[in-house]
Amino acid sequence: MPNRDWDDTFANMAHVEGSEKLPALWAERAAAYRASAVRVYEDIRYGAADRALMDIVWPDGTPKGLAVFVHGGFWIRMDKSHWTDLAEGARANGWAVAIPQYTLAPTARISEMTLQVAAAIVLASEKVEGPIRLAGHSAGGHLVSRMVCADSPLPAPVLDRIAHVLSLSGLHDLRPLMWTAMNDLLKLDEAEADAESVALLRPHRRANLTAWVGGGERPEFIRQTRLLAMMWDGLDVPIREVIEADHNHFSVLEALKDAESPLTRAFIGDTGQSE
Repeated sequence: MPNRDWDDTFANMAHVEGSEKLPALWAERAAAYRASAVRVYEDIRYGAADRALMDIVWPDGTPKGLAVFVHGGFWIRMDKSHWTDLAEGARANGWAVAIPQYTLAPTARISEMTLQVAAAIVLASEKVEGPIRLAGHSAGGHLVSRMVCADSPLPAPVLDRIAHVLSLSGLHDLRPLMWTAMNDLLKLDEAEADAESVALLRPHRRANLTAWVGGGERPEFIRQTRLLAMMWDGLDVPIREVIEADHNHFSVLEALKDAESPLTRAFIGDTGQSE
């Protein structure tokens, strides 16, 4: 049996004062953004499952390319409606931003969510031309990182358009989650944890990834970021690690709304790989 409290290890809200109010605040801000003058196409269906829907936030002119943001919530909570305003930084820079949701546990296993996110990216890629950049937060960081593993579920023509992936506070080693109460819902076993842990997989030759985490986050999230950077370093793909100031697991997201922030530049800016 494990010799540490893994539930506490992953408990972000328990260690951020006032965090119980955040989901309602996120939903309120995202709804206000959708009600503004920004053009948003909502509830685009990309699959047969009830939650297989995405929104696309459009820039003012012809998109420079497609930016995709995948939400977190430990694969068991949240949906696309909480995060629309996080598209503003990329949108203001001329990118169309797709925000998919996916079937949550226990209805779906993590491996099924990986396939759903791939299906959403494929459909979005048919609607928006140009390079593709992916970002995801927490569990979403895992899901976007899975898109550029050697066993990527994406078809080659889509994968070849992916210029960069930003894993923001991403979970790249799923094995410790087997020791949490969350696993009653996730139902991870050792085989799936190994197969879905990005840090244990080889990167695709086209992988170009930044692992970004707040310096004030729970130590496990910093470990997960460093682990991926270490494991993929030397495998002949661009991999970067950023530990930003004293941001916690939630405040680290806020800069995505700022068109000029370093985080937004990491999402849709020059990442050193040709397109």
